Amino acid sequence: MTTNLYGKTALVTGASRGIGRATALALAAAGVRVLVHFGSDEKAANSVVESIRASGGSAEKVAADLSAANGPHELARRVRELIGERLDILVANAGISKASSIAETTVEDFDRLFAVNVRAPYFLVQQLLPVLGEGSSVILLSSLAARAAVGNLSAYAASKGAIDTLVKHFAAALGERGIRVNAVAPGVVETDMSNFAKTDAGRDYTLGMQALKRVAQPDDIAGAALFLASDAARWMTGDTLRVDGGSKL
Repeated sequence: MTTNLYGKTALVTGASRGIGRATALALAAAGVRVLVHFGSDEKAANSVVESIRASGGSAEKVAADLSAANGPHELARRVRELIGERLDILVANAGISKASSIAETTVEDFDRLFAVNVRAPYFLVQQLLPVLGEGSSVILLSSLAARAAVGNLSAYAASKGAIDTLVKHFAAALGERGIRVNAVAPGVVETDMSNFAKTDAGRDYTLGMQALKRVAQPDDIAGAALFLASDAARWMTGDTLRVDGGSKL
């Protein structure tokens, strides 16, 4: 499934940890040159790059603050300087979450969620269009929360619902250029962003809503991203792939 990825180039945002890190490592293992984006944790990004290179792969780190209005533009500029004229795979993984009731959600929290989770991938795709072309694959990160009520995540869920909508519009607009656009929608994954899943109560809650009775790991989601990037998914576009262990069936 993944041999066709050898020699391609990918940008993975938020690749210093969690799902982004696992995806960067999986792509590199398939022979992809990976640009490891990070926002602030340069040490963690260095660790990912070093791991890839130690295994014989090719990787570079690239920094940008995607919460800033010009963050996606700066990231795209730096990426284009590194890769030249062709980007084969974009995994717009970087995101933030905020658990808060409707009554307690602030304007600042709401705006930051949409800035990082929606605005950043939108304008990153826009700014990278000159280097995306026939056969390129764009993968956005949605969430179980976009289709089901999960905890106090209404604002976060709204941002991920926007991603599900963007996938369809991007796919329709870019299909004539041979660019595929899909999303991966994880459920609860044991990452820094889902620390509650590491508690007994969080684990019980997670297992109670899943058909598969274990807590997902970042590698479980990376496999789906790898599939969507490959030619095995060559006839898929405009879709959101649920990778949630059968949550909220």
